[in-house]
Formats: sequence, C-alpha cells, structure tokens
Amino acid sequence: MTTIREIGSLCITDRDGHIINHSDRNKINPIFLPVIYDVVNTYSTHLQDDLHSVYIRGSIPKGIGIEGVADLDTIAVTMQNPNKLQLKRIKEVEQELNQKHTCVDGIELSFYSIEDILNSSSFSIISFILKTHGICVFGEDLIPQLPRYKADEALANDHLIHLHGQIKNACDDLQDNSDIEDIKDCCKWIMKIIVRAGLALVITKANTYTRDLHPAYKLFSEYFPEKESDMKKALEYAITPIIDTNLLLSFLNEFGTWMVSEAEKWLKSYNPNRELNMKI
Repeated sequence: MTTIREIGSLCITDRDGHIINHSDRNKINPIFLPVIYDVVNTYSTHLQDDLHSVYIRGSIPKGIGIEGVADLDTIAVTMQNPNKLQLKRIKEVEQELNQKHTCVDGIELSFYSIEDILNSSSFSIISFILKTHGICVFGEDLIPQLPRYKADEALANDHLIHLHGQIKNACDDLQDNSDIEDIKDCCKWIMKIIVRAGLALVITKANTYTRDLHPAYKLFSEYFPEKESDMKKALEYAITPIIDTNLLLSFLNEFGTWMVSEAEKWLKSYNPNRELNMKI
C-alpha cells in the first residue's frame, strides 16, 4: 500500500491575487547541488552560445525535496530553437545523468526559446511556471520580466483543454506495452496530469492553485467528495507507479472518462471557442 505523505501547500497570493513565488536558491538542500551543477554544465557544453539561461522548478528549490524521491525539473532558455542533433544528443545525456545521480528520482531537461518565454500576450504554462515556481541557476534571470499570474480561468484552461488527448495518448501507449520502465513513466505522467486537472476543475471556485499533488487532491475532494477515492487512487499511482496495464487502462477508461466529461463541461462554460492559450 502506498504511503501518502502530506507534502506541499497551496500557493500564497498577494492582496491583488497574484501568485507569489516562494522558491529560493537558499532553500536548496546542498545534497542536490552537484546534480544541479552537472545539469548546467550539460546544457552549456551542448548548447554553447545558444544557451541564454537555466532554471529549476519543483520541490527542490522550494526546500521540500526528499532525497531519492524528488525530481529535478530543469528548463533551458535558448537564443534560438535547438537543432535536431543537439536535441538528440542532450536526450542521450539526460539518460546518463539519470543513471549517475541517485539523489533524485529523475532528471528532466527541456528547452524553450527566449522568444517563446517573453511572448506574454496570452497564457504560457512555461512562463507561468518560471514566474511562480522557478529560480534561475545560470545566466540572465528572465523571471522579473514575466507577467504576474493569478489562479484564474487561463490557468485552469491549460490543464483541461489538453486532457482528452493526453488520456488518449496514455491509453495508446499502455496498450500491448511490455516495457516496464515505459509503463511506469506513462503511469506517473498521466496520473500527475489527472490530479492537477482535478484541481483545475475547482480553480475558479477556490481561487487558489498548487502544483503539489497532495493539496491538489485534497482541494478537489472538497468539491467532489463522491470522487475522493478515485482521485486518491490517481495520487497513489502518481507516487508509486504500477505496471499492470489492464488495471491502468480500466482506471483511465472509467475515472479518466469522467474527468474528460467534467473538463468538457468546464470548457463549455469558460472557453466555448476552445482557445488553446487564453488571454491574460
């Protein structure tokens, strides 16, 4: 049975409702510093002059990362989009980094051009994450230039408008799959999406947000108590992925279908034109 630790918190906002970023370099546990330095060096080596800056997000810069459990989520901002050869090589190095550093459960390398980050006319989940959850660990810090964000319809929309496709992709990936690690990765990925989508369903009612899974599950359950046990199961699968594809597909076909139905109701009310990125 999965032990669910009550880790995480809801975002704190200022008096105008803008989310306050509580991540800080000084909160990072020193045990994670070598892997952070290694990631920055990897980006620098392979992107060279195209690298503008590097950011980390998640539990580690919030000071609540648990050794061996926390993921290191990183974002490289580039002067231009990396070419296919650079991307291929860095993804290979990502696997090497994951094998080398056991203090984290996983390392994610990702890339976005500076043009994409600074285009703030409509909602961008990456700009949002940097502004509200990220810290700069290399290069010029772009965070002060990004717009401030609230827990509102534009944020909820980003979690809900892609949900149907994401669940379908997960089901397609799990069908007839015998690769244990791939199944685990898919399980963890889609269950995190479902838990956060559950929170998105109630953002406009609760006027709050979190990327932490446990408080997201708790807040969803306050508004949908009849679905508490299903969302708890999604939380458990996100924390401890399972490899029983039949069980996963059954869960996605049942609770996942219900979530998609609720997302469609939300979209009909708040985004009837199905804008992928709503104005902020």
